[in-house]
Amino acid sequence: MAIFTIGDLHLSLGTSKPMDIFSGWENYVERLRENWLAAVGPQDTVVLAGAMKLEDCSADFAFLQNLPGRKLLLKGNHDYWWTTMAKMNAYLAANGFDSLSFLHNNCVFAEGLALCGTRSWLFD
Repeated sequence: MAIFTIGDLHLSLGTSKPMDIFSGWENYVERLRENWLAAVGPQDTVVLAGAMKLEDCSADFAFLQNLPGRKLLLKGNHDYWWTTMAKMNAYLAANGFDSLSFLHNNCVFAEGLALCGTRSWLFD
């Protein structure tokens, strides 16, 4: 079992905000899927940070749901949509996204480590 982290996937499968208009981003969703399948197993944990809007992310979450591993979603610097944990967890449950959870002012244990989600810039 392993812990992976990746940030700013810029998935926009349910919206019209393609990233492949930029050099180097051609076919990035398929490359992401292929590399994920090659590296991440069912017992692994992946921490994902950033850049999704809840009302637009059903297709993105479905894509992630179908990849192996437990996925922990960590708020990124552009994630202004985050609301209460109860509402976000209700959204995941209502849509059957059972391999995804939010790392937000809480702690999740993986591989003997405590993974924490907090606004760390508030600490002295």
